[in-house]
Amino acid sequence: MNGFDVTIRDERDWVSFGDTYVGSDAFKTLFREGMTMVEEAAAYLDGEGRDESRLMSRDGTLSYASETMRLTTRLMQIASWLLVQRAVAEGELTPNEALEEKTRVRLATPDPFKADVFGILPARLQDLIVRSRRMHARILHLDGLITDERPAPVAIASPVAAQHTLLHAAFGTAH
Repeated sequence: MNGFDVTIRDERDWVSFGDTYVGSDAFKTLFREGMTMVEEAAAYLDGEGRDESRLMSRDGTLSYASETMRLTTRLMQIASWLLVQRAVAEGELTPNEALEEKTRVRLATPDPFKADVFGILPARLQDLIVRSRRMHARILHLDGLITDERPAPVAIASPVAAQHTLLHAAFGTAH
């Protein structure tokens, strides 16, 4: 015995940002924005973007392909995170299940911005990249708030146990 009684705060005593956020109108708005951006990017890349890429130089085409791959990866991470959080809001997953390895969405740290490459890309693709990076940053921030919010168990020293430990240290064990 270390002289401490460990009291773990009851989770019912605190309000969970994650639980309240994923059920909020703000989350519903973010969800719609994110999914709309995914659909917009898919439509652009399958149509107008494909046509624009054909008009680019060889180097431009390589940059276009690279940046669209980054864009689609980022948007898939965003969509996956939003879908997991919506499942929590709808009671299909518990917050702890959403944090488990099997359902946890890995939000990669964004690649450094490449201004020299960015400048040669079509304007619509530039817009999608900027907006997706902004949304990704928002989601990284929210994910940090949601996953880091749970307080660690707090050890509270029992005054009696602490005195017992001091007596034991001073006088040893009585037999």
